Amino acid sequence: MRRAYSVETVRAAEAALISRLPEGALMQRAAAGLAVACGDLLRRNGRVYGSRVLLLVGSGDNGGDTLYAGARLARRGAGVRALLTSPDKVHAAGLAALEAAGGQVLDSPDGLGAVDLIVDGITGIGGRGGLRPEAAALLRALAGSRAPVLAVDLPSGVEADSGEIHGTAVRADATVTFGTYKPGLLIDPAAERAGALRLVDIGLGPELPEPPDLEALQYADVAALLPVPGGESDKYRRGVVGVVAGSERYPGAAVLAVAGALRGGAGAVRYVGPGADAVIARHPEALVHAGPPSRAGRVQAWVVGPGLGDGTAAGAAVADVLASDVPVLVDADGLRLMDADAVRTRGAATVLTPHAGEAAALLGVPREEVEAGRLAAVRELAARYRATVLLKGSTTLVAEARDTPVRVNPTGTSWLATAGSGDVLSGLTGSLLAAGLAPRDAASVGAYLHGLAARHGSDGAPVAAQDVADRVPAAWRDVRAG
Repeated sequence: MRRAYSVETVRAAEAALISRLPEGALMQRAAAGLAVACGDLLRRNGRVYGSRVLLLVGSGDNGGDTLYAGARLARRGAGVRALLTSPDKVHAAGLAALEAAGGQVLDSPDGLGAVDLIVDGITGIGGRGGLRPEAAALLRALAGSRAPVLAVDLPSGVEADSGEIHGTAVRADATVTFGTYKPGLLIDPAAERAGALRLVDIGLGPELPEPPDLEALQYADVAALLPVPGGESDKYRRGVVGVVAGSERYPGAAVLAVAGALRGGAGAVRYVGPGADAVIARHPEALVHAGPPSRAGRVQAWVVGPGLGDGTAAGAAVADVLASDVPVLVDADGLRLMDADAVRTRGAATVLTPHAGEAAALLGVPREEVEAGRLAAVRELAARYRATVLLKGSTTLVAEARDTPVRVNPTGTSWLATAGSGDVLSGLTGSLLAAGLAPRDAASVGAYLHGLAARHGSDGAPVAAQDVADRVPAAWRDVRAG
């Protein structure tokens, strides 16, 4: 599992570790790891010896890490030059080490010539509010360079704790981060600027508390959560998920939600709604009922909302489901039709799965505010509605009302932005709820499998929602195989 910690926590852990180490030892560990990563990038297109490296150096420890790493590269025969954004605040010992190793300090980027690697050491994890004017001007001057950019700890100009970007920020091809991941490296829009991530162990682990601020599941974590039927299991012991979705106008939503549910680990799927004929035509194993949901038979979880449309019947179906005593997942039209107080006062768990636009409507803010501050939005939604919230998007986040780490989903593809894919996700996640997973685990595993299935189905090409549903078994096997 990837774990991420806030700046405040990282600073405290670093201080505790530094107190037991010789002076400068922690910075040298970071510089050594950074230099190795730089060398690996340079060797992909040639070799370290004779390569041309440009350091963008700010003040403080981040600049010191960069300068010491530059000194190591210079000693290996690289031509290392540095541009200082704050010459009066530069890390003096690091600068001396670079110059002693043969590195040069430039006054400006004018006449720079060809470069093989740019190392972004302008700001560290304490940077706020985007790049300062002089640093932003430097980036503009280098905009024409085709050299890869390697960020030190995180791309300069992004917010380490939230992934937000307020102003100009570096766009890196790769980022080397030290000790632990920072939330901004895993959450868009900042994550999209970080490129490939590399974590350098500097001995910080024992100083970091539990739990982290953010976590991202990996194969082993998901495999451990997948429901597996026992030898005496039958379809009812495995769980039954009810799906209330679709309408005369949107029958496909019912078909897709049921498709996701059938592949999510529950033993049976009960469908309630006007799309029964379409559902049975595509999925004859589904159990159908005209409604209302409370009379359809026993279920262990409900999914309500995809393609319901408007109207009295749709609103009544949502209210009926929310009045049940089992976990409920609310998506799409259900998010508009649900009564907020009915959600907050439920005795059983509720999972809300909005995209940015729906989240903005629930919070009463512009969509752009949600997209720019996804972490704050998902936490506020979970607290306000006393629910588990899966916020869909380029970075999918899962948060609970209680104080547990927010989970970020690492799988997916941009081709997943296609009509009906959210319906599949809802059915899949609802099925995991019915199979017995806790709400946060069901949402996290559902998002993980959904994104992985999309990768399998797409393979670099457009993918449709039904393709995603069809590839869930392959994603499931992939995770189980490790």
